[in-house]
Amino acid sequence: MAKYFLGLDAGSTLCKAAVFDLAGRQFSEAKRRTPMSRPHAGWCELDPEICWHAVLEVISEAVDTCGIPPAEIGGIGISAAMVGAWVVDAAGNALRPGINWEDSRSQTILNRMIAADPAVMSKIFQSSGSVLQQGCTLPVLAWLVENEPEVMARAAHVLSYKDFIRLKLTGLAATDRSEASVIPGSARQRQRSAGMITLFGLDDHARLLPPVFDSETTQSGLTAEAAAMTGLAEGLPVAIGAGDVAATVIGAGGLAAGVATAVLGTTCMVGICHDRPVFTPPDLGLLFSLPGDVWYRSMVNVAGTLNLDWAIGALAPDLAGLADRYQQVTALAEAVPIGARDLVYLPYLSESGIIAPVVSLDARAQFAGLTSRHGRPELFRAIFEGVALALRDLFDALDFDGNRVVLTGGGSQSPFWTQMIADVLQRQVVVPEGTQFGARGAALLAATALGHFADIRAASRSVAGGGLTYQPNAEMKEAYDAALRRYRQHRDRLLAGN
Repeated sequence: MAKYFLGLDAGSTLCKAAVFDLAGRQFSEAKRRTPMSRPHAGWCELDPEICWHAVLEVISEAVDTCGIPPAEIGGIGISAAMVGAWVVDAAGNALRPGINWEDSRSQTILNRMIAADPAVMSKIFQSSGSVLQQGCTLPVLAWLVENEPEVMARAAHVLSYKDFIRLKLTGLAATDRSEASVIPGSARQRQRSAGMITLFGLDDHARLLPPVFDSETTQSGLTAEAAAMTGLAEGLPVAIGAGDVAATVIGAGGLAAGVATAVLGTTCMVGICHDRPVFTPPDLGLLFSLPGDVWYRSMVNVAGTLNLDWAIGALAPDLAGLADRYQQVTALAEAVPIGARDLVYLPYLSESGIIAPVVSLDARAQFAGLTSRHGRPELFRAIFEGVALALRDLFDALDFDGNRVVLTGGGSQSPFWTQMIADVLQRQVVVPEGTQFGARGAALLAATALGHFADIRAASRSVAGGGLTYQPNAEMKEAYDAALRRYRQHRDRLLAGN
């Protein structure tokens, strides 16, 4: 039996692929940028053609550079940014740009629903376990039906990003339970909800939503065309796969009840795995139905490393093109004491607002306490601290009482930032070995589907452990607690005005 698997992880702005063995060791890595388009306020779209070519390129490169004969790769696992809407015709051709989860155009639809029933958002939460985001599939589909009827008249399927990729690779239109339950659907049933479809007035369009399968199964293989373009074998099994949140938790070894996994990537997310769906605290955060009958109760600050990337471009354009730009801004921040000399940064940079620690569609990023004595070092220190303190907010909302956190995402590769997070949380922070946890989780789903593991929990458990451990420094607690109080004073003042 083949012992190597390729994992694909297509994020909102970066498509990645890597080849792994059954121990989770990574043999190659390939990346391509997929630029986001924002043609109107609140719109976030991806060009399907650019994304599809990025998929083909990263798969080909990962296979070419892994040092393993293509015939020894046993299957492909897929993960991608969740929900949104990718509309295709019967031939699998995209009819319009793909709509990303961060898109907020459906707010006009939601406003009407709230006006008709002020309790409607709570009713949705009681089904899905998640605060409804404007970019979820059902509200986006309702907007498309209302505003682009000529497109929808030609539509055969409305898919998530991952499922669009699988359709292009194999010809199969399908989805998995992690997607179906958050569009919004039913977290208890780990499935789409007929009641939610009716609530959004979409009964006549339910046929556009594809069949639901378990993530760790294979229902299709590479087409001859896709095989020729990637250098892999025709018919190579392609797993149904899972959304990026699920795949990252699996790939980080976190698919077990009681384990806390945080992601410091473009988005900042923390969550705890449970053996049952958890709906508390009500009307706050997100609940993901993960493979293996696991539920991931999470809180999200929509902007994570995005804050640092924005700041480099806006505040240090002279550094933006340098290979060592992150090291340079880290050195600036390290020279400033904890608290950034009373400068506070609220990291609410997303146009869709925040959904934790409270729901506020109008929350926006800002510096507070800025004076003429603050320069670039203080500004960058405040940004690093602002994201770390936002993580503390998210953990406090979850009422997490454990002493160990698994941290993934690009931000986890910064020892300075990760140690700061350990000190802010006063908890041990573990950064697992590797970098492409979403791709590794996707590969493990494919390996499980093909019988290499008893189940996906065992697969995730096999890659747990190792990596770097950051111990909290008790001597930093008092200073960070003072910084947290200032942060929350400005946070509460901002949110009270929204």
